[in-house]
Amino acid sequence: MALKILVTAKRVEDPESKIRVKPDGSGIVTEGVNYKMNPFDEIAVEEALRLREAHGGEVVVASIGGDKAQTEIRAALAMGADRGVLVRHEGPLDPVVVSALLARLCEQEKPDLVLLGKQSIDDDQNQAGQYLAARLGLPQGTFASKKEGLESEAEQKKQPGLKLGASGQAIQVVREVDGGVETLELDLPAVVTVDLRLNKPRFASLPGIMKAKKKELKDLPAASLGVDLTPQVVIRALAEPPRRQGGLKVADVDELWKKLHVDAKVL
Repeated sequence: MALKILVTAKRVEDPESKIRVKPDGSGIVTEGVNYKMNPFDEIAVEEALRLREAHGGEVVVASIGGDKAQTEIRAALAMGADRGVLVRHEGPLDPVVVSALLARLCEQEKPDLVLLGKQSIDDDQNQAGQYLAARLGLPQGTFASKKEGLESEAEQKKQPGLKLGASGQAIQVVREVDGGVETLELDLPAVVTVDLRLNKPRFASLPGIMKAKKKELKDLPAASLGVDLTPQVVIRALAEPPRRQGGLKVADVDELWKKLHVDAKVL
């Protein structure tokens, strides 16, 4: 059965960039900061492509943001996604509103499967996928991973970690839990969020980058979707964590015990 897959590609700060908080705590300094696709979303895009290559279908990549968010959509198109949708919105959003926008997009696109990163690395909230599944009333599998390692033969052959059932009406998800993994079978349509160990995303090829420039990228104003865009969670202020103290060498066990007992008072 061919699958229509909707996958997200959020624009986030590059973790290699130096992040600094503004002096007034109202946000971060964006000058000199590089941006990229959320790494968890990149894994979701890779999984969507593998499922399409195995079963046929279409991969639609979506992002919410301003003009610059097109960069991350084009990156996913260069990896091999078929077309993109930019839900255009300037300003802050929280996972509740993001899930509402994605739900309206799903009502338009009617995908068989929605794939998202389990969280985005800018705020690490890990909520949008769960909210989305609840809004749509769909089965959900979070923290999708696989039993095989990332050096396994299956990974070398780029086989999907998510397994489509023989009937094409359900998908098997191996998800990470405390102490191991568990296996779920979800009826389709479903929402799945992916974890780090599901796959190794491919690099975009030069022909892929050239083709991506000509692929469809639909512009959809967020205001047209009938969603209240007021964030339910408001960040009042940001602050940098306390600077770490340097390490200390001790001469012997007695001095170590004294440091822990007398100075740190942890023993």
